[in-house]
Amino acid sequence: MNWQRNLWTLCFSVIFSAASYTMIIPFLPVYLLELGVSEGDISLWSGVVFSASFLIAAIMAPIWGRSADKNGKKRMVLRAGYSLAACYVLGAIVTNPLQLLGVRILQGFANGFLPASLAIVASSVPNEKLGFSLGCMQTGLLIGSIIGPLLGGTLSHYLGMRMAFFAAAGALFLVTVAVAFLVQEPESTINNNPKGGLLDDLKIACKAKVMRELLLLTFVVQLAIMVLQPIITLYIGKLQGSMEGVAFTAGLVFSLGGFAGAFSAPVWGRIGQNKGYFNVLAITFLGAGIFCFLQFFPKNVFMFGALQFMVGIFIVGINPAISAILVNASDEGFRGRIFGLLTTANQLGSMVGPLVGGMIATLIGIEFVFVFTGTLLILISIGVFIRYMKKNNA
Repeated sequence: MNWQRNLWTLCFSVIFSAASYTMIIPFLPVYLLELGVSEGDISLWSGVVFSASFLIAAIMAPIWGRSADKNGKKRMVLRAGYSLAACYVLGAIVTNPLQLLGVRILQGFANGFLPASLAIVASSVPNEKLGFSLGCMQTGLLIGSIIGPLLGGTLSHYLGMRMAFFAAAGALFLVTVAVAFLVQEPESTINNNPKGGLLDDLKIACKAKVMRELLLLTFVVQLAIMVLQPIITLYIGKLQGSMEGVAFTAGLVFSLGGFAGAFSAPVWGRIGQNKGYFNVLAITFLGAGIFCFLQFFPKNVFMFGALQFMVGIFIVGINPAISAILVNASDEGFRGRIFGLLTTANQLGSMVGPLVGGMIATLIGIEFVFVFTGTLLILISIGVFIRYMKKNNA
């Protein structure tokens, strides 16, 4: 088995998978307007359309994870890739907002491309290359997230949203075909008869202290990221004194964090491999927390953008470190299920985060969202450090 071919094929696949997703998601409110939703109702419809997919994906993730362990993780990648491509085609031909909501629900059922890909990489690369490999996968995810909005915005502007859906479907279909021909899954990782059911999987994860803590951390990290998503564009508009051109400015600021993360993710992977993943977690939570807290203070967009760049450098190291610790703490036959549970924690954080951010911004002001998020991340860093010291002294 050629683990390098597996790694690079799946890295490129994740790039195109993320790009396909982000070609469409930021522009769904615009598409809803095209489908006849009034401006007064657009916020409500956008919230429902966004949340529906996250909710279904959170429910389905452990089911797909169990299936990945039983039937093979490569099969799950192929199922998710072809199904999502079909969903994007359906998204291109909808004629009203209810149909688009139906497509987003189907997309939640189809989800699972990334966790199954991560599980294959974790099972096929040598242990000494695990941190670097998971860092590369995280980099691929970030690169796709940078490319996607640029391509989607260009296609939407010149050719319309429907063409963006078709392009996303085509890209995802092609990389899924590449996975089918180039990726080889280790046979030893397939467990044809996993014991128990979904509740048993959850009990296993909850009984293992490390797994329980890291699933909780994943939820909190995604919550912290998504707390900021609804308000950053508004905050940038406030800093520049006008909402004119704010979408373009916000896109550049988002890209700064993405570029920073794309370069630093493999570095954090190597540091984790050499110095320990708990060390990386403590440092990255602390750095992301400090620079996020400092975003309360800027008086102009340039300073805010610089701080966003610094947040990107640190926060990108968190998820690969969590994944690496979980891989080392779980059996090969359980890895599909643990990545499924990890996805559930991630999706639940994506659901709760925007609600918390919107509530804080409404009650006490946009700036205090950064205070909340920064403080939360710093406190987690302290907790991880104490946990790491106890582990070393045990």
